[in-house]
Amino acid sequence: MARFSPSHLIKFLLFSTSTLLFTNIEAQTSFRPKALLLQVTKDPSTLQYLTRFTQRTPPKLIDIVVDLGGRYLWVDCDKGYVSSSYRPVFCRSAGCALAGNNGCGQCFSPPRPNCNNNTCVVGPDNTVTYTGTSGEVAFDVVALQSTNGSNPSKAVSVPRFIFGCGATSLLDGLAKGVAGMAGLGRTKISLPWQFSSSFSMPRKFAMCLSSSTNKNFPGIIIFGSSPYYLLPLRQDLSKSLIYTPLLDNPISTAPSYPLGEPSAEYFIGVKSIKIGEKTVPLTNTALLSINKTDGYGGTKISTVNPYTVMESSIYKAVIEAYSEATKGMKRARSVAPFGLCYDSKNIGSTRVGPAVPVVDLVLESESVYWRIWGANLMVEVGEDVLCLGIVDGGERSPRFKTSIVIGGHQLEDNLLEFDLARSRLGFSSSLLFRQTTCANFNFTSIDN
Repeated sequence: MARFSPSHLIKFLLFSTSTLLFTNIEAQTSFRPKALLLQVTKDPSTLQYLTRFTQRTPPKLIDIVVDLGGRYLWVDCDKGYVSSSYRPVFCRSAGCALAGNNGCGQCFSPPRPNCNNNTCVVGPDNTVTYTGTSGEVAFDVVALQSTNGSNPSKAVSVPRFIFGCGATSLLDGLAKGVAGMAGLGRTKISLPWQFSSSFSMPRKFAMCLSSSTNKNFPGIIIFGSSPYYLLPLRQDLSKSLIYTPLLDNPISTAPSYPLGEPSAEYFIGVKSIKIGEKTVPLTNTALLSINKTDGYGGTKISTVNPYTVMESSIYKAVIEAYSEATKGMKRARSVAPFGLCYDSKNIGSTRVGPAVPVVDLVLESESVYWRIWGANLMVEVGEDVLCLGIVDGGERSPRFKTSIVIGGHQLEDNLLEFDLARSRLGFSSSLLFRQTTCANFNFTSIDN
């Protein structure tokens, strides 16, 4: 598996230290970046994906949980939020209209972040615990690194970045030390939309999640223009992506939302599932489609679910079919939350992980499919035990509306491009085939 060379690792560590440069960002009115860069690490305790950037005045480096389908950035404003550049967004303002507010707020205590009068109010939610609160909408400065697709470049700032204030209690269930969640979803105040608007960049972003929990081997999110380069490859990976449409769900899938709000999450059209080239027979294929009346059904992509989750009838069919395809492999006792586990002593190893049958998510035609290889299928849960990394989501419910949720483990070391302008998803399948990983971005900084 491709990794950093020792010299490159030293350069990466130097880049990590260089986050101090964010404390001395100057206004850059003449520089217009083509793309912006965030590092993404994997928390070993929660398996959540974290990023960090600078917010506030004076600048503060904050850690945030990445929520691919989240509606916007929200942070805890109730505990230790100090910033001279914080400004509440008032009711009936342009910023409030962008936020799709839930109402107007009043506060009867002395003014402070998340406590001002006549302010725009939204309902930030924790999509891990499926809980929400209300909080005011605000502006503050946000700063992060730019990139040319190969290396980090100058730090840039957005002086009036819109975000929501959450209560400290909303952090329950999130990784230790984080300040909130960064929503990358399909709204006008999500990170991709605001960065695109601020710098006149293309409305798209790429995400490449590292499978490592070592902070020295992060993945990346790139907002704006391609190219995308990973060491040791010299070709632009955007040139070899397979594309499929992003589908609209007219009913929100968030824990709480204003009436009539569509889902901000990213749905794709899975038509069938194959295991080892054989189609899995499903008892109710209608579950694969989005019900336009209630928003149930369909397939979405998620970074807050560590593993793929399937509605019970689909899960049972997949487990049965995979069990049949692996009947020559020695089983092991199931380990929660997984239902199908194997003794790994006799399972071979390949470039793309354990030598097990592949799973294909067949999209708009038989020739367009997302192939999931062993590294993204199997989860090591103990000595000599591998489990199929798919979880039973139960029957449909308000909390589990979507029939298939493609989780983080299945996304790792796959390059995904979310092209919002063209409403399409580009995907690479496993980068291990190309002898690289999502941890192989060159973090040696350049000046332009």
